[in-house]
Amino acid sequence: MIRVLVTAVTAAAALAGLAVLVGTGSWRSAMRVLLDLLTAAGLLRLAGGQDWPDLAAAAAIVLLRRLLWAALTAGAPPGRVHNPPQRAPDAPG
Repeated sequence: MIRVLVTAVTAAAALAGLAVLVGTGSWRSAMRVLLDLLTAAGLLRLAGGQDWPDLAAAAAIVLLRRLLWAALTAGAPPGRVHNPPQRAPDAPG
């Protein structure tokens, strides 16, 4: 049962990531959604088996997600600062 649920969450992760990419056009947001849902799938897998290899796999998934997100945000451009248009010096006002 857990294996089916993990597979369903993994498939939902791919679909949700694609939907976010199409809806927002932001690949970073899509990657964030994908990584979060894949982390959930890894933690569900841990619920199915509770021995050391399963715990190590879940820890590796969480670590990989954190490292990937840190790498993606390190190269992110800073937020755009919106500067209002400047008035011409001779404009009344």
